[in-house]
Amino acid sequence: MPKAVVLLSGGLDSATTAAQAIADGYEVIALSIFYGQRHDQELQAAKQIVEHLGIAAHVILEVNLSQWGGSALTDPAIAVPTGGFQENVIPITYVPGRNTVFLAIALSLAEARGAAAIYLGINAVDYSGYPDCRPEYLAAVQQLASLSSKAGLAGRAPQIIAPLLTETKQAIVVRALQLGIPIQLTWSCYQGDREPCGVCDSCRIRDRALIAAGRPDLATPIGRALHQSD
Repeated sequence: MPKAVVLLSGGLDSATTAAQAIADGYEVIALSIFYGQRHDQELQAAKQIVEHLGIAAHVILEVNLSQWGGSALTDPAIAVPTGGFQENVIPITYVPGRNTVFLAIALSLAEARGAAAIYLGINAVDYSGYPDCRPEYLAAVQQLASLSSKAGLAGRAPQIIAPLLTETKQAIVVRALQLGIPIQLTWSCYQGDREPCGVCDSCRIRDRALIAAGRPDLATPIGRALHQSD
Protein backbone atom coordinates (compact mmCIF):
# COMPACT_ATOMS: atom_id res chain seq x y z
CA MET A 1 0.00 0.00 0.00
CA PRO A 2 1.46 3.42 -0.93
CA LYS A 3 2.08 5.91 1.87
CA ALA A 4 0.91 9.50 2.16
CA VAL A 5 1.93 12.18 4.62
CA VAL A 6 -1.17 14.13 5.72
CA LEU A 7 -0.84 17.52 7.37
CA LEU A 8 -3.34 17.12 10.20
CA SER A 9 -4.07 20.21 12.27
CA GLY A 10 -7.13 18.78 13.99
CA GLY A 11 -9.55 21.03 12.16
CA LEU A 12 -12.48 20.01 9.99
CA ASP A 13 -10.65 20.39 6.68
CA SER A 14 -7.53 18.45 7.66
CA ALA A 15 -9.54 15.66 9.31
CA THR A 16 -11.63 15.31 6.15
CA THR A 17 -8.45 15.29 4.08
CA ALA A 18 -6.95 12.50 6.20
CA ALA A 19 -10.08 10.40 5.75
CA GLN A 20 -9.99 11.09 2.01
CA ALA A 21 -6.38 9.91 1.79
CA ILE A 22 -7.38 6.65 3.45
CA ALA A 23 -10.34 6.32 1.09
CA ASP A 24 -7.93 6.88 -1.81
CA GLY A 25 -5.98 3.82 -0.73
CA TYR A 26 -3.03 5.33 1.12
CA GLU A 27 -1.41 4.30 4.39
CA VAL A 28 -1.45 7.62 6.21
CA ILE A 29 1.37 9.18 8.18
CA ALA A 30 -0.23 12.05 10.06
CA LEU A 31 1.89 15.14 10.67
CA SER A 32 0.74 17.68 13.27
CA ILE A 33 2.73 20.78 14.11
CA PHE A 34 2.70 23.06 17.14
CA TYR A 35 3.73 26.42 15.72
CA GLY A 36 2.88 28.58 18.73
CA GLN A 37 -0.79 28.87 17.81
CA ARG A 38 -3.06 30.20 20.54
CA HIS A 39 -5.66 27.55 19.60
CA ASP A 40 -3.44 24.59 20.47
CA GLN A 41 -6.55 22.59 21.39
CA GLU A 42 -6.45 21.53 17.76
CA LEU A 43 -3.52 19.25 18.54
CA GLN A 44 -5.64 17.29 21.00
CA ALA A 45 -8.31 17.13 18.32
CA ALA A 46 -5.71 15.77 15.89
CA LYS A 47 -4.88 12.96 18.33
CA GLN A 48 -8.56 12.05 18.58
CA ILE A 49 -8.96 12.03 14.81
CA VAL A 50 -5.88 9.80 14.44
CA GLU A 51 -7.39 7.36 16.91
CA HIS A 52 -10.81 7.47 15.24
CA LEU A 53 -9.36 6.81 11.79
CA GLY A 54 -7.01 4.09 13.02
CA ILE A 55 -3.88 5.86 11.78
CA ALA A 56 -0.82 4.05 13.12
CA ALA A 57 1.82 6.75 12.50
CA HIS A 58 1.40 10.21 14.00
CA VAL A 59 4.31 12.63 14.05
CA ILE A 60 3.91 15.70 16.28
CA LEU A 61 6.56 18.36 15.82
CA GLU A 62 7.22 21.76 17.39
CA VAL A 63 8.28 24.61 15.12
CA ASN A 64 7.43 27.70 17.14
CA LEU A 65 6.66 30.55 14.76
CA SER A 66 5.32 32.72 17.58
CA GLN A 67 8.85 33.94 18.27
CA TRP A 68 8.51 36.54 15.52
CA GLY A 69 4.77 37.21 15.72
CA GLY A 70 3.05 38.79 12.76
CA SER A 71 -0.30 37.03 13.16
CA ALA A 72 -3.23 37.05 15.55
CA LEU A 73 -2.86 33.27 15.78
CA THR A 74 0.65 33.43 17.19
CA ASP A 75 0.96 36.85 18.84
CA PRO A 76 -1.13 37.37 22.02
CA ALA A 77 -0.78 41.14 21.56
CA ILE A 78 -2.87 40.95 18.37
CA ALA A 79 -6.58 40.33 18.88
CA VAL A 80 -8.37 37.70 16.83
CA PRO A 81 -10.94 39.59 14.71
CA THR A 82 -14.57 38.84 15.52
CA GLY A 83 -16.45 41.28 13.34
CA GLY A 84 -17.01 38.97 10.39
CA PHE A 85 -14.76 38.05 7.49
CA GLN A 86 -14.29 39.97 4.26
CA GLU A 87 -14.04 38.24 0.90
CA ASN A 88 -10.64 38.43 -0.84
CA VAL A 89 -8.95 40.28 2.00
CA ILE A 90 -5.94 38.71 3.69
CA PRO A 91 -6.79 38.92 7.41
CA ILE A 92 -4.52 39.32 10.41
CA THR A 93 -5.02 35.59 11.13
CA TYR A 94 -2.73 34.80 8.19
CA VAL A 95 0.50 33.29 9.58
CA PRO A 96 3.48 34.41 7.46
CA GLY A 97 5.07 31.45 5.68
CA ARG A 98 3.21 28.82 7.70
CA ASN A 99 2.15 26.51 4.89
CA THR A 100 5.54 26.81 3.22
CA VAL A 101 7.26 25.75 6.45
CA PHE A 102 4.76 22.92 6.95
CA LEU A 103 5.13 21.62 3.41
CA ALA A 104 8.93 21.73 3.61
CA ILE A 105 8.72 19.53 6.71
CA ALA A 106 6.17 17.27 5.01
CA LEU A 107 8.44 16.90 1.97
CA SER A 108 11.32 15.88 4.21
CA LEU A 109 9.17 13.36 6.08
CA ALA A 110 7.70 12.00 2.85
CA GLU A 111 11.13 11.40 1.34
CA ALA A 112 12.47 9.79 4.52
CA ARG A 113 9.47 7.45 4.77
CA GLY A 114 9.11 6.77 1.05
CA ALA A 115 5.67 8.40 0.79
CA ALA A 116 4.18 8.82 -2.66
CA ALA A 117 1.90 11.74 -1.76
CA ILE A 118 1.39 14.66 0.59
CA TYR A 119 -2.19 15.59 1.41
CA LEU A 120 -3.19 18.93 2.89
CA GLY A 121 -6.57 20.49 3.56
CA ILE A 122 -6.08 23.98 2.17
CA ASN A 123 -9.06 25.64 0.54
CA ALA A 124 -9.19 28.55 -1.90
CA VAL A 125 -12.94 29.16 -1.74
CA ASP A 126 -14.03 29.89 1.81
CA TYR A 127 -10.77 31.22 3.21
CA SER A 128 -10.09 34.94 3.07
CA GLY A 129 -7.56 35.12 0.26
CA TYR A 130 -4.63 33.47 2.05
CA PRO A 131 -1.74 33.48 -0.47
CA ASP A 132 -0.64 29.97 0.54
CA CYS A 133 -4.08 28.45 -0.12
CA ARG A 134 -4.17 29.05 -3.86
CA PRO A 135 -3.77 26.73 -6.86
CA GLU A 136 -0.73 28.62 -8.19
CA TYR A 137 0.96 28.21 -4.82
CA LEU A 138 0.41 24.45 -4.89
CA ALA A 139 1.79 24.25 -8.42
CA ALA A 140 4.95 26.02 -7.27
CA VAL A 141 5.35 23.64 -4.32
CA GLN A 142 4.94 20.67 -6.65
CA GLN A 143 7.74 22.02 -8.82
CA LEU A 144 9.87 22.53 -5.70
CA ALA A 145 9.24 18.92 -4.68
CA SER A 146 10.58 17.79 -8.05
CA LEU A 147 13.71 19.93 -7.85
CA SER A 148 14.72 19.93 -4.20
CA SER A 149 15.15 16.28 -3.27
CA LYS A 150 16.89 13.07 -4.24
CA ALA A 151 13.47 11.45 -4.76
CA GLY A 152 12.41 14.31 -7.01
CA LEU A 153 15.51 14.12 -9.18
CA ALA A 154 14.85 10.41 -9.55
CA GLY A 155 11.34 11.16 -10.80
CA ARG A 156 9.71 10.04 -7.56
CA ALA A 157 8.67 13.35 -6.03
CA PRO A 158 5.59 12.99 -3.86
CA GLN A 159 2.39 14.28 -5.41
CA ILE A 160 0.97 17.29 -3.58
CA ILE A 161 -2.76 16.65 -3.21
CA ALA A 162 -5.29 19.17 -1.88
CA PRO A 163 -8.65 17.42 -2.35
CA LEU A 164 -10.66 20.29 -0.85
CA LEU A 165 -8.96 23.11 -2.73
CA THR A 166 -11.96 24.23 -4.80
CA GLU A 167 -14.82 23.03 -2.58
CA THR A 168 -17.13 25.25 -0.59
CA LYS A 169 -17.15 24.75 3.16
CA GLN A 170 -20.65 23.31 2.90
CA ALA A 171 -19.38 20.70 0.44
CA ILE A 172 -16.53 19.90 2.82
CA VAL A 173 -19.02 19.32 5.64
CA VAL A 174 -21.00 16.96 3.40
CA ARG A 175 -17.82 15.09 2.46
CA ALA A 176 -16.77 14.85 6.11
CA LEU A 177 -20.11 13.31 7.03
CA GLN A 178 -19.88 10.87 4.12
CA LEU A 179 -16.39 9.81 5.22
CA GLY A 180 -17.53 9.30 8.81
CA ILE A 181 -15.61 12.15 10.40
CA PRO A 182 -16.87 12.95 13.92
CA ILE A 183 -17.09 16.68 13.29
CA GLN A 184 -17.71 17.38 16.97
CA LEU A 185 -14.17 16.17 17.72
CA THR A 186 -12.51 18.62 15.33
CA TRP A 187 -11.41 22.09 16.38
CA SER A 188 -11.57 25.11 14.08
CA CYS A 189 -11.87 28.11 16.42
CA TYR A 190 -9.00 30.60 16.35
CA GLN A 191 -9.38 31.54 20.01
CA GLY A 192 -7.61 29.66 22.76
CA ASP A 193 -10.66 29.26 24.95
CA ARG A 194 -12.15 26.01 26.24
CA GLU A 195 -15.16 26.29 23.92
CA PRO A 196 -15.39 27.62 20.34
CA CYS A 197 -16.15 31.35 20.35
CA GLY A 198 -18.61 31.30 17.44
CA VAL A 199 -17.57 34.75 16.21
CA CYS A 200 -14.04 34.46 14.80
CA ASP A 201 -13.71 34.05 11.02
CA SER A 202 -13.12 30.31 11.26
CA CYS A 203 -16.11 29.71 13.54
CA ARG A 204 -18.39 31.83 11.35
CA ILE A 205 -17.42 30.00 8.16
CA ARG A 206 -17.72 26.60 9.83
CA ASP A 207 -21.07 27.33 11.52
CA ARG A 208 -22.60 28.76 8.36
CA ALA A 209 -21.57 25.64 6.44
CA LEU A 210 -22.84 23.25 9.11
CA ILE A 211 -26.23 24.97 9.18
CA ALA A 212 -26.45 25.05 5.38
CA ALA A 213 -25.60 21.34 5.27
CA GLY A 214 -28.46 20.55 7.63
CA ARG A 215 -26.41 20.01 10.78
CA PRO A 216 -27.13 23.03 13.00
CA ASP A 217 -26.73 20.70 15.98
CA LEU A 218 -22.98 20.75 15.32
CA ALA A 219 -22.76 24.55 15.15
CA THR A 220 -21.99 26.78 18.10
CA PRO A 221 -24.95 28.39 19.94
CA ILE A 222 -23.74 31.78 18.76
CA GLY A 223 -23.52 30.49 15.20
CA ARG A 224 -27.08 29.24 15.29
CA ALA A 225 -28.26 32.59 16.65
CA LEU A 226 -26.37 34.52 13.99
CA HIS A 227 -27.86 32.33 11.27
CA GLN A 228 -31.39 32.90 12.56
CA SER A 229 -30.82 36.65 12.42
CA ASP A 230 -29.63 36.59 8.79
